[in-house]
Amino acid sequence: MMIVVAPAKLNLVLEVLRKREDGYHEIRSIVQTINLCDHLKFSSSDKLEYRCNLPAWSAHQSLVSRAAELLKRELGYKGGALIEITKRIPLSAGLGGDSSDAAAVLRGLNMLWTLKLSMPDLLKLAARLGSDVPLFLYGGSLLIEGRGEKITPIRPLPHRSVVLLKPPVPEIEGKTSRLYASLESSDFSGGEHTQAFLDNIANSSTGTISGLFNAFDRADSRCYSRLAHYRQVFLEAGASEVHLAGSGPVLFSLFENEVKAGETFKTLQEQGLETYLTDF
Repeated sequence: MMIVVAPAKLNLVLEVLRKREDGYHEIRSIVQTINLCDHLKFSSSDKLEYRCNLPAWSAHQSLVSRAAELLKRELGYKGGALIEITKRIPLSAGLGGDSSDAAAVLRGLNMLWTLKLSMPDLLKLAARLGSDVPLFLYGGSLLIEGRGEKITPIRPLPHRSVVLLKPPVPEIEGKTSRLYASLESSDFSGGEHTQAFLDNIANSSTGTISGLFNAFDRADSRCYSRLAHYRQVFLEAGASEVHLAGSGPVLFSLFENEVKAGETFKTLQEQGLETYLTDF
């Protein structure tokens, strides 16, 4: 039996540059994994089995089952595994929870089944599962390019407390595809936001993190009519800046001061909102 941790991620910068001929979109992004994590426990079994603490989670709809079946099929492995998932990352939140779980499955089964796959081998399999899966094989602070397959680790970012707010808005079926389809020409950029962020980090002597940006900000506001309201609630609770996490609808704010982060978290909790306090 072994346990593999699967962290959530934030897109501190997320630029969409253009739509590619293959139907995907070209992106440039700064991604940071955070200490809000799912835990996956692996043990031997004659067949592939899945258990999860969340009743709403479905193995059939998750990349977890696809990752396990892909690995078993590609390697011709005859046995199975029991994969028990303790979900802490909220579902359909834009935090990459399902992609992170899939990466954890590749890592966990590689060890459990003693497959001895190298990092390049795992990355190739991860890319077949989804654009976000490969980055979770790295973790930390990353520059992401292409459609998500070009990954460059960058200098670790300074510590920050993170408050996350999942607003009570209706889920959108096929959310990410619909959001990409709803992007307008004014939502596209040329990579300048990512470069400015990298320049700021490189030139900062005080550990300042600035220049956060998300191409989906306006698209999400068009899809989620109440998102602007919850942004304002977040700001009134004590956040100085509020940004969209990935494709949303989760909102986040970074704090240098842990006490201030805790106060903001508590204020949001007291309003009955689904809120998380973590860090990186």
